[in-house]
Amino acid sequence: MPKKPRKNSAGTPATTALTAAGTDFTVHSYEHDPAAPSYGEEAAQALGVAPERVFKTLVASVDDRLTVAIVPVSATLDLKALASAVGGKRATMADPAVAERTTGYVRGGISPLGQRKRLPTALDASADAHETICVSAGRRGLEVELSPKDLASLTDAVVAPIARS
Repeated sequence: MPKKPRKNSAGTPATTALTAAGTDFTVHSYEHDPAAPSYGEEAAQALGVAPERVFKTLVASVDDRLTVAIVPVSATLDLKALASAVGGKRATMADPAVAERTTGYVRGGISPLGQRKRLPTALDASADAHETICVSAGRRGLEVELSPKDLASLTDAVVAPIARS
């Protein structure tokens, strides 16, 4: 992968938002296998990127308020840590249909960018260890690479340790 991301677009709400914001990013596409057991690990393997640099976008309910969590595909979301990071007490995973309807994306292709409805967002602190990370660009088989600082800024994310290995 290139060191300096370039601007380009793949025509999703996520890439449209990045272009509109003037953010440097690179789109990476791969052939999605519907039989793949993990969308994120499939992306990491297909792109030849360490799983610690590919982040999945999860939607949880924190005190009955939908919240986005962005964590490495090599880790799991710590619901208690997520709740604490966004000032809540209790978190549970959101119903997948509700997550799809609220974000405007399908499961396995939910991007933290360009969502239909802006939700509170938390980015795992491990992202800061990398110059760039990859997140879904808004559909299965499409990832966008950008700096963690740009991602946090564009999503107004709280950066906190919300993942566990």
